[in-house]
Amino acid sequence: MPELPGDSVGLVTPQTAHFDDPLALACGRTLPAYDLVYETYGTLNAERSNAVLICHALSGHHHAAGYHSADERKPGWWDTHIGPGKSIDTDRFFVVSLNNLGGCHGSTGPNRENPESGRLWGPEFPMMTVSDWVNSQARLADRLGIERFAAVIGGSLGGMQALQWTLAYPERVASAAVIAATPKLSAQNIAFNEVARQAIRSDPDFHDGWYTEHGAVPKRGLKLARMVGHITYLSEDAMGHKFGRDLRSDDLNFGFDVEFQVESYLRYQGDTFSTSFDANTYLLMTKALDYFDPAAAHDGDLARALAPAECPFLVVSFTTDWRFPPSRSRELVNALVRAGKAVSYANIDSTHGHDAFLMPEPRYQAVFAAFMDRVARDIGLETRA
Repeated sequence: MPELPGDSVGLVTPQTAHFDDPLALACGRTLPAYDLVYETYGTLNAERSNAVLICHALSGHHHAAGYHSADERKPGWWDTHIGPGKSIDTDRFFVVSLNNLGGCHGSTGPNRENPESGRLWGPEFPMMTVSDWVNSQARLADRLGIERFAAVIGGSLGGMQALQWTLAYPERVASAAVIAATPKLSAQNIAFNEVARQAIRSDPDFHDGWYTEHGAVPKRGLKLARMVGHITYLSEDAMGHKFGRDLRSDDLNFGFDVEFQVESYLRYQGDTFSTSFDANTYLLMTKALDYFDPAAAHDGDLARALAPAECPFLVVSFTTDWRFPPSRSRELVNALVRAGKAVSYANIDSTHGHDAFLMPEPRYQAVFAAFMDRVARDIGLETRA
């Protein structure tokens, strides 16, 4: 059996929590029952004070760290930051990571059976919002006996969830990290999401969302959606350094087949995504992104919207992130300051664009580790030497 890295959480097994209590949703509908798939890393202490919640981004899931088998080629999506001795040190913290409702990796969503109809939920699965996810996560915390998280942490769409936690359950969050996120999407971001959704919905194999019943998968639409999305996740510098204008062969073909390396890369990413992600889930997740705007209920006053928050914040942005640029993080920081909240802010110099929040950037890791050391001190845990 291959030897796993020494700083890995090792082999992990997903768990499923079933809930029979109906969950009222922001869209006005109710989920009568549902499952949440999750993983945990580390050990919950006797005081149940060392729990950390990881909230995933659009295409993320519960598998944030470690390996499901010794043969798994890649670890969980945030393994860079979760494990013994890492920023989120599992020798100190008990980490919880779940697949959100509406997801396609085990939690109740469009690709699961609707108990009332006996069919897959498909396009009839209710619209989700960030607040719905946070409410379901709070129920999972109750199930695990966690009254208060030492930290709630997320990047991108996960950062929106971390922010919502501090507003919906302020007494249950000791610290929050909002990374590469925004307090609301810009019109441009909503536009990118709409182009991606239309690519999926216009695919002949979409069948109004009932593609599974037709034995089909809207691969072309999903592929295009992922290609559009992936362009926004990378910076111009990152694409330039990685691909430039390099050709796959020595000569131009003067046609529409793949000629440039960047075209090959985008098509590969799209092909891989189209076979591993559910189209209806993609539609739901992008709409949840669009809907998030805590200031909307307060006449656009973000500082007033942030009034319920009680915990200190870490806000992190990245210089080349043009999907959620540093200006949007500064907007959040300034509103937190106006609201009288404790906040630390770091704008990390990176060439990786929006995807930088997933990367092992040294300064990012140092800032993140210092934040987690403070989290540990605040709950009475020993910090690292």
